[in-house]
Parts: sequence; structure tokens; C-alpha cells
Amino acid sequence: MTMRIDSHHHIWDLKVRPQTWMQGEAVKPIARTILMDEFEPELAKAEIDYTVIVQTVPTVDETPEFLDLSLKHPKVCAVVGWLDLESSDIRPQLEKYQSHPGGKNLVSIRDLAQDKSDPNWFLRDDVLKNIKRIAESGLTFDILTRPPQLAAAVDMVRQSPDNFFVLDHISKPFMAQGIMQPWADQISEISKFQNVYVKVSGLFTEAKWDNWTNKTFQPYLEHVLHSFTPQRMMFGSDWPVCLLAATYSQTIELVESFVQSLSISEQESFWSGTAKRAYRLTI
Repeated sequence: MTMRIDSHHHIWDLKVRPQTWMQGEAVKPIARTILMDEFEPELAKAEIDYTVIVQTVPTVDETPEFLDLSLKHPKVCAVVGWLDLESSDIRPQLEKYQSHPGGKNLVSIRDLAQDKSDPNWFLRDDVLKNIKRIAESGLTFDILTRPPQLAAAVDMVRQSPDNFFVLDHISKPFMAQGIMQPWADQISEISKFQNVYVKVSGLFTEAKWDNWTNKTFQPYLEHVLHSFTPQRMMFGSDWPVCLLAATYSQTIELVESFVQSLSISEQESFWSGTAKRAYRLTI
């Protein structure tokens, strides 16, 4: 039986802190406290062995909470945390994370480049220096971009050969509008760097939430497959954000359908091997 890892999900407790990105009526269905006990039945049904929990808000308080969770919950094998990449030096805060009892489960850092007003934010001197410091600490860096920031991400990767990178949500192409370019060319470009991996995640919320079929995603998935190959692709659900447009079962069904024509070893890469390599997991 192939090990299955969901490499990208979230939880949040609104009694602990607000989720500042939850703006407007559209996100109301998930604008409530959502914890692991709600996720567990879905993971069991989908035969998911392990998960990677990912930061949601730009605060250093959230990451230690997720590290705590990784010690208590048998399925949470890794944490993608947050650091302020505009700070003069992330290393003191990073050392605090890594000295946490669950610090060994911190595998990557992410900042919210998709929300920055500057599309070239990745190329700022302070940001670039700190991204290189992440590599020095033995951690991966998750790239969260939409197409307008992807060109700068390509340049950032070019200047950071010692890093491991994971591109989240296939960089959120404009699927609701059926737009492929310039996203497709930029995906081809960034995939040339062998230290970049990609998460097949966050798809449904980039399509029309109430009007998608599996065919909606086909040209985007085929392009990612052609560019990265299964050896550098991994599954992520983006649960519970995906619930705005699809159930967890639908998320699983889409990717199962997509990978069914791949070889057994390619499917193993997609479901767990890539995540193990990209995040250096020892499970």
C-alpha cells in the first residue's frame, strides 16, 4: 500500500486569534474554528497516513502552537512555519523555533508573497538574504505566489541554488478565467531548477467555485506534469480552504483520477516520495 501524505492543510482557532485574511461573505462557510478533530474522519476515509500543517497568519506565535500539535497528533508529521523575512536577521527567531520540543518537525518556512503590494518582493535584499539563511538552517522554503509574483520567484530561485523550494498551489493560475499565460511559461521556467518542487494543491478555489468539473483543471495539471514530472510533484488538499468549492473527497477524487495513468513508482512519488524529499521527512 502506497503511503499517502497530505502535504498542505490548515487549522485555526478563532478564540486564539482572528484569521485576518477571512474577509467578506464568500469565506463565511469556513469563518469559524476548525481543528484536527474535524479533519480526522476525512483523513481516515481517504487513507491519508500523514499530514503537513501550514501557517495561515503572519505571526511568530502560531508556529510553536503547530509544533505542539505535531507532538500530540500522530498524523501531523511536519510543520511549515512563518518568519518575518523583512527582519534584519531571521536566525534568532528560527533558533527559538528549532529549540522547541517539536522543533525537529519544523521542515519549512513560508511568507505570504501573494499578498505583498510589490510583485518583486522576493528580490528585496533583506528578503533574499533571509531566504538563504533558511537553507543554512537545513529548512525548505514554501513559495506562495499568484502569477504576478511568479517572475520574481523565478529570479529568486536562480539566485538561491542552495535552497530547497516548494511552490504552493501550482502558483494559483487564473483558472476561473481560463487563462494559461504567462503562468504556463513561468512554470516551465521555474521547473528547470531541480531544487524546486510543486504542490498540486489549492486548485478548486482558483476555479469558479460553483461551476467546475475535473476537465477544468486538466490543462493546468498536464502542464505541471510535463514541466515538473511526478518526481517533483506532491499532493496537498489546502483543507479546509478547499471546502469553499469542494469536499475533501472531491479533492482526493480529482488527484486519484489525474494520477491513475502514472506508473506505480510515479504514483508513490506523487503521494509521498516527493514530500519526503522536498521536506526531508524521515517517516
